[in-house]
Amino acid sequence: MSDGKRPGVIYVFRVPMLLLALVGGASAASPQSTPQSLPPGVYLGEADYKQAPAGTYTLDPDHTAVIARVSHLRYSYSVFRFDRASAILVAAACSLNAKVDTVSITSNVKGFGEQLSGDDFLKAGAFPQATFTSTAFKQTGANRGKVDGQFTLMGKTKPLTFDVELVGAGKGFAGQPRLGVTARSSINPVDFGLPALLAMPSRS
Repeated sequence: MSDGKRPGVIYVFRVPMLLLALVGGASAASPQSTPQSLPPGVYLGEADYKQAPAGTYTLDPDHTAVIARVSHLRYSYSVFRFDRASAILVAAACSLNAKVDTVSITSNVKGFGEQLSGDDFLKAGAFPQATFTSTAFKQTGANRGKVDGQFTLMGKTKPLTFDVELVGAGKGFAGQPRLGVTARSSINPVDFGLPALLAMPSRS
């Protein structure tokens, strides 16, 4: 997203993620109330990260979206979604490793998703995954933080920082605690070998 002060940096990743505690990888969390409208064993998330027990979490692919937004010739924004992603979070170490299958990009324009994953843009055949490996975490608020790391796209690796916000944490359901977050960052597509057309800056 461009604010007019950072020309060219308009390629936005917004990642709503639901992470599930791996079986056997978490200790008991604080008790949570269960509204009578919920089935037995199902718990609402709470805006308190301490409700997520320590352990190792894996991404829930059915409740995750990786969204990219670019300027469309300064008339509007084009929004794309990557449908296949995976990630492992080790909560105690604040360690995150995430992968996105670039061939899974979709568009509401018929056939454009296939074009984006092809040789004119993401070259998914040669570079099937985009990856992010965290290197540091800094808490900036009760439910907010910044995650620094190394982002790799189309064979090029550069530092990247995500602004992270907690959506909810808790006992979840099906015997698996859950932790939901959103993460947002921006890149200059040209830095990774994508066409300059995608990096067209917004007007101030």
